Amino acid sequence: MNFKPTLIMLPFCLMLSGKNFAQDKSCVSAQEYFGEQPPGLMPKLFDPKIVSPEGRFEGGMYNHDMTEFYFTRKNGKYKKRTFFVIRYENGCWGEEAETDIRWPQFSANGKVMRLGKQYKERTATGWSQPKNLGAFIQEQGHGLSVSANGTYYFPFYKKQDNGHGNIGYSQRVNGQYQDPIKLGPQINTGEWIAHPYISPDESYLMWDVVRDVGHGGSDIYISFKNKEGEWLPAINMGEHINTDSDESSPWISYDGKYLFFSRGDWHRRADGSKNWVGRSYWVDAKVIENLRPKF
Repeated sequence: MNFKPTLIMLPFCLMLSGKNFAQDKSCVSAQEYFGEQPPGLMPKLFDPKIVSPEGRFEGGMYNHDMTEFYFTRKNGKYKKRTFFVIRYENGCWGEEAETDIRWPQFSANGKVMRLGKQYKERTATGWSQPKNLGAFIQEQGHGLSVSANGTYYFPFYKKQDNGHGNIGYSQRVNGQYQDPIKLGPQINTGEWIAHPYISPDESYLMWDVVRDVGHGGSDIYISFKNKEGEWLPAINMGEHINTDSDESSPWISYDGKYLFFSRGDWHRRADGSKNWVGRSYWVDAKVIENLRPKF
């Protein structure tokens, strides 16, 4: 059946095809995790189409109240890793925009944005200019994590470590952060030790490392504290988390429900250089409690 709109109907059609229709078409109204079906105890790909229309999404991090998501895309038309932010406003996730903010972490109250060796503070009009954390963190590299009481955990790199790094922690004493203290061999065994995540209460620590007894490449390990506050021997998080690919960068969502991590491989380009191709995965955080020792 052929249909020819009349001049009377045309303005109405144009109205329907205008702003309101475009908003309805693009609106993702589910705020938490972009409406993705949550995982169980088996990891699944976290690949919301709103941030990954071409499958180039690597991973990202929400702010404290899940109204912003900072993420990266790489490969394909993104010759270099490109950083984006997308915001939840007026009941929808908006359009993503490129940003110069890289891998931010937010305090639980949203008043501090941590950016590696710098931080910003929330002001009445937005964010302050970047401020340096101090000398204690100058040798930091490849990730950091901060507990609820403000203790920093991070890998630091010294010449005597041959570039492989050790995870240590720095506490604030009388308003000043102390030089980092290296954790013991329970944590610092293996090569390419990186990307720690400390639980808010400091009862467990996760990180990635290459060890001879792993599943291949870098694996994610976890260590729990005993009743005396001592770190127990590291536990490989198992074959469902770790595979013959490289797993890295574990972190727990602010609501405590999900463990996120990266999984990928290094590929050799035609010119001989290496290129990381990785994706984001998530799993129910109950996997951690299933590993926690019963004291």
